[in-house]
Amino acid sequence: MATPTMSTASAAKNPTRPANRVGTKSRRGFAAMSPETQRRIASEGGKASHASGRGHRFSADEARDAGRKGGLVSRRGKTTNAKQQ
Repeated sequence: MATPTMSTASAAKNPTRPANRVGTKSRRGFAAMSPETQRRIASEGGKASHASGRGHRFSADEARDAGRKGGLVSRRGKTTNAKQQ
């Protein structure tokens, strides 16, 4: 009986898929683009959103209410020191 050679055995164990490579990652999609190109594409998306009527700009009142709600949630029901005394 012939035994498999070392090169045949190592070839079977050698991973060829990119997901199995350790320490090397290929940059794909937006990660491969320059920051200027990313900014230009993102800007086009925002302009298209507003042009189609789906864009939204917060008014000062809306922003104030959103900040207040976020502050209430982040405290998780805890009261301030002024209220405890």
